[in-house]
Amino acid sequence: MKKELRTTEGAAPIGAYSQGLVVGDFVYTSGMGPLDPQTGEIVGDDVATQTHQVMRNLGAILAAHGLGFDDVIKSTVHLQHLERDFAAYNEVYKSYFSQPFPVRTTVGSQLLGILVEIDFVAHKSA
Repeated sequence: MKKELRTTEGAAPIGAYSQGLVVGDFVYTSGMGPLDPQTGEIVGDDVATQTHQVMRNLGAILAAHGLGFDDVIKSTVHLQHLERDFAAYNEVYKSYFSQPFPVRTTVGSQLLGILVEIDFVAHKSA
């Protein structure tokens, strides 16, 4: 059984998808971009600013189910400019986690007007 997670504190879906789903003890988020939840506008024009906004959006979705960044076990990251932006994105990203860090895949992708998109898998501990 799956349950939809939805919060106005995170960016609203712009297509046919949920912000997040709860399946058993796991939470799966959709890929989040750097959109302001109130205006729907892209926040920032550099990867560091955009990564902070993405993490705020993802944090809000996790919080909607009583979870935080320490509950994240896997992330998938898409960067518009992988080689150029990896270091700046990584500095921001790691500031949201403590060790052990989640497992992660980071790839270069063609994104629609944004520099970074991230999704999570999180686990609610017993």
